[in-house]
Amino acid sequence: MKTLKSIRTAAFVLALSGLALTSCKKDNLEEGKNDSTSMTELSKDEITVEEISNDALQDVESVLSYNGSSYKSTSNLPCNATVDSTSVVNDTITIYITYNGLSCNGRKFRTGQVQIRKQVGTHWGMPGASVNVKYINFSVTRVLTGKTIVINSDKTFTNVTGGFVYMLGNFGITTVVHRVSGHMDILFDNGTTRSWNVARQRTYTGTPGEIVLTVDGFGTSGDYSNLVVWGTNRAGEEFYTQINQSVVHKEVCDGNPVSGIKVHQIPGVEKSATITFGYDSNNQPVTNGDCPTHYRVDWQNGTYTGTSFLPLP
Repeated sequence: MKTLKSIRTAAFVLALSGLALTSCKKDNLEEGKNDSTSMTELSKDEITVEEISNDALQDVESVLSYNGSSYKSTSNLPCNATVDSTSVVNDTITIYITYNGLSCNGRKFRTGQVQIRKQVGTHWGMPGASVNVKYINFSVTRVLTGKTIVINSDKTFTNVTGGFVYMLGNFGITTVVHRVSGHMDILFDNGTTRSWNVARQRTYTGTPGEIVLTVDGFGTSGDYSNLVVWGTNRAGEEFYTQINQSVVHKEVCDGNPVSGIKVHQIPGVEKSATITFGYDSNNQPVTNGDCPTHYRVDWQNGTYTGTSFLPLP
């Protein structure tokens, strides 16, 4: 009887301990931390990688628009890069852009390759034309900070409407829509990695010198829609990024985002952040067509909330 009583007592203590641990975990999850670091880091990473990816896709667009090595003007060649389109196997043409030097604006040092694969007879200006684009150890170092990002990816790049960006405002072309979808792996300079899926629609309007790029997300995963990227962040947390209001970039503002709203969510640890573009150095909304220098982050970590303003990269 004494032994049975002891067993029952031990079981009761263990049950109480389990409830206490569960309660602590729940309280910690609900309370979170008064810390915005992970959300601001997520927003910085997403903006930085998108900017780098946009630069490379513009190079791809230039190469495809000018038929690989048959350029109408050498000014459209990517700076400090070579283009090789001699590889043809069966019905597939492979074009390599190999980087080794500064970008045209002198702000980034790039090495590695971007590989473009298209079928013979596919012309980029045709509606629905699609190519495969891979970043192969594509390393980009920002000159100002010395920080490096290395991207490997496998994506599908589609010219939805047809036409060429450089023709906007001419030949009756007022809008060009591209879609890019696929997977990216990113290595940061501190050794951390991030893996994500991308589903980005890019709509070009305006005229050369005053191009406007409007970005939307068309991805879905589970209950999430309008996703532009989703996957795992540096901490190994599963995240989802939606575009709730189209993000607008202007060429006259150095291609930076001037308006729009993104929402980052990390549901597993009850974190989220709403990113609003279009703020000046005084953390005020820009007016009169001025170019913004900052963006706003309204973050939530458990029961804690706050607002931060961060500079555009």
